[in-house]
Amino acid sequence: MKIILSFAIFLTISHFAGAQVRQLEENQPPGKGKVEELSWLNGYWMGTGFGGECEEVWLPAKDGHMIGTFRFWNEGKLVFSEFMNFVQEGESISLKLKHFNPDLTGWEEKEKWTTFELIELGPNTAWFHGITYERKGDELVIYLALTENGKRTIEEFRFFRKGL
Repeated sequence: MKIILSFAIFLTISHFAGAQVRQLEENQPPGKGKVEELSWLNGYWMGTGFGGECEEVWLPAKDGHMIGTFRFWNEGKLVFSEFMNFVQEGESISLKLKHFNPDLTGWEEKEKWTTFELIELGPNTAWFHGITYERKGDELVIYLALTENGKRTIEEFRFFRKGL
């Protein structure tokens, strides 16, 4: 459970260079794209990650925002949830999110959130600084770069599309 709760450590995302996860170089401008180009994420997804069960739901883009939620539970108990927002910022996109404990107390301070800047958009892949979304048919794979106790890893989430 400690390992799972240490997920907050990803706020200090590593500079782990891997095929699945990319990092913006210092002074590199973010990539260009429109929130609507992420429509392939729309829907209800269920799967695994962090050694437990996960769900993620994405609503269609509206007014430069694409809103989503995530929840993670282990052994039948809710561990944490997230409120996520792909935000159009000029010619680029950022993923902004906040984490919550089961009692809805936030991990981030009230005026702060975790942000991932866009690097590149592909037809069914989106690379952000430290996180990658890749859709393969009815499967969604998310790769997240983490640093815990100085050790760099990539956590893989595997989701499958479900009906609402």
